[in-house]
Amino acid sequence: MKGKFVIDDVVSYSDKKLKNDDIYLLASKLKPWRKGPFKINDIFIDSEWKSYYKFNIFKKYLKCLEDKVVADIGCNNGYYMFRMLEFKPKKIIGFDPSKRCYEQFLFLNQYFNTNIKFELQGVADVPNYEHKFDVIFCLGVIYHRSDPVLMLKQLKQSLNNNGVVFLDTIYFENEQPFALVPDTSYAKMSNVYFIPSIKALQNWCNKAKFKTFEIITTTKTTIDEQRKTEWIDGYSLDDFLRDDDFTKEGYPAPRRVYVKLTI
Repeated sequence: MKGKFVIDDVVSYSDKKLKNDDIYLLASKLKPWRKGPFKINDIFIDSEWKSYYKFNIFKKYLKCLEDKVVADIGCNNGYYMFRMLEFKPKKIIGFDPSKRCYEQFLFLNQYFNTNIKFELQGVADVPNYEHKFDVIFCLGVIYHRSDPVLMLKQLKQSLNNNGVVFLDTIYFENEQPFALVPDTSYAKMSNVYFIPSIKALQNWCNKAKFKTFEIITTTKTTIDEQRKTEWIDGYSLDDFLRDDDFTKEGYPAPRRVYVKLTI
């Protein structure tokens, strides 16, 4: 399908032959839209997350993607993969077991018409994939894993020589190598196992035998970056926080650390 495909903070496509009503109807059926935003003609898909906040943190490092084989593990609907195209990787493959994310990716890619490949698989499947990767993105995944060191080992096993991992996680501020273990939920997420201090995260990476651990930055997650929109029809971060910078459960509010790992 011919049209104008623009890779920017808002990943966009325009084609005068397309009908806005049809686009809106299809996109609405695929709610909730967690990652984005996207714009197809005049239809602005205002996702829950302004995902360019996170992507742009890594952007100055991404010259390393040129002519490389790249994986995005936990890729959601592909927003980060579409953004990576401007850096001219040789191949991009996304891994995510969510059928809804896959359907959103297919909806978008019918317009964008990229060569990105999407696998309905998770991080545990990546070491047995048909080939290894030069660069792996694994964003917002590790705190959902019951064995974070095993996950890091799986990432390392999936890399070619001199490979790189870009990773982020929620962390809690503590100088000791401790991890917070939420009871039933954290910010209403029931599948959070461990929230490490930065020192604990570094120790996990050391145990997985990564050679280097570079902190890119730390940030506080705000209700500007993650918030309720008409495209999720549900609750978001502001509903899960108290007024004193704690979650409803009484844990420290989300802060994220972004790191680069090498082998």
